[in-house]
Amino acid sequence: MSAPDTTTGPEEESAARKRNPFSGVRSSLRRLGATMAMLSDSLAATAVSIAKGRFVWWDVLTQGRFLISVSLLPTILIAIPFGLVLVLEVGGLTSQLGAVSLVGGVTSVGIVREAAPIISGIVLAGAGGSAICADMGSRNTRGEISALDVMAVDPLERLVGPRIIAMTLVALLLNGIVAFVGIITGYLTGVYVLHGVAGGFLNSFSAFSQPLDLVESYLKAAVFGVIAAVVASFQGLNCEKGPTGVGDAVNRSVVVSGVSLFIVNLVITQIFLVTAPPVLL
Repeated sequence: MSAPDTTTGPEEESAARKRNPFSGVRSSLRRLGATMAMLSDSLAATAVSIAKGRFVWWDVLTQGRFLISVSLLPTILIAIPFGLVLVLEVGGLTSQLGAVSLVGGVTSVGIVREAAPIISGIVLAGAGGSAICADMGSRNTRGEISALDVMAVDPLERLVGPRIIAMTLVALLLNGIVAFVGIITGYLTGVYVLHGVAGGFLNSFSAFSQPLDLVESYLKAAVFGVIAAVVASFQGLNCEKGPTGVGDAVNRSVVVSGVSLFIVNLVITQIFLVTAPPVLL
């Protein structure tokens, strides 16, 4: 079944705010609950369709190829300067302390655990999520979602499920690429710009790194991919009819996804800092 329509028109929302100043908070909570309900329903419908052998895998490949085409190059172009600036800022401080070799440890913690999943999630939410939201909104405006309901085809199984899987797989792929590019950028910057020693960089990197760094990084990337896909799908399926409604839904999708990524990143980071604290020399 399709996600419940929790949207209201601009006039209704404005009138509700005038009557009750807390109506906006309640509306946001209702949207959050509806989004979580759609996520659980989509995962359940996808699991059932996979078990029964009717899941449309070619749609996952099609969506994955599209997401890679719109997000791969921007992700790399963001990862290079991000890693460069991070290493330069920290390296400038450590060079004054005579510890340029510690730049490798900063690269392992800062880029692998934090920068890689955040960059992947933000780019996917902005480029891929907006495209998914616009596609869903256009289908909703043309009445395709209602037509699927009439034909007893679950839109969550047919449309949302493949996009969640595709977004998650692409997020994992981009996370590995960003981590690799960031490490290479950090190495080149530490050795050739900050005039550090290659052996010291590698020794510091290996000393501060631990297997749980990759676990945390890929877990964040997978969760961010799911969030971006679900939020984009929900906003598209529940948008106002017409071009203006679709455009507003795309804007909401990008903003809500971005804010959600940073909040979830804070929670996951805190959990790993408690359960698997960074290595201390």
